[in-house]
Amino acid sequence: MGMQDGRAQIGKAWKDLGFRWAETKSQWNDLTSHNFEKNRLEPIEADMRSAVSAMDTMTQLLSQAKRDCS
Repeated sequence: MGMQDGRAQIGKAWKDLGFRWAETKSQWNDLTSHNFEKNRLEPIEADMRSAVSAMDTMTQLLSQAKRDCS
């Protein structure tokens, strides 16, 4: 699997999680659900964004390294 494939999988997984959370939230809307979103889902989103950013940087660096070695 290439870097872009991994990035795409992360994006799809996050989109799927968001869709399922929206479905769940329509039925579960109390203090516990708000705490779950704040304490579990928001940190996952932050980590996901950091990982995607790092993957983008690595893709650029690998491309540059390939060009430099050609």
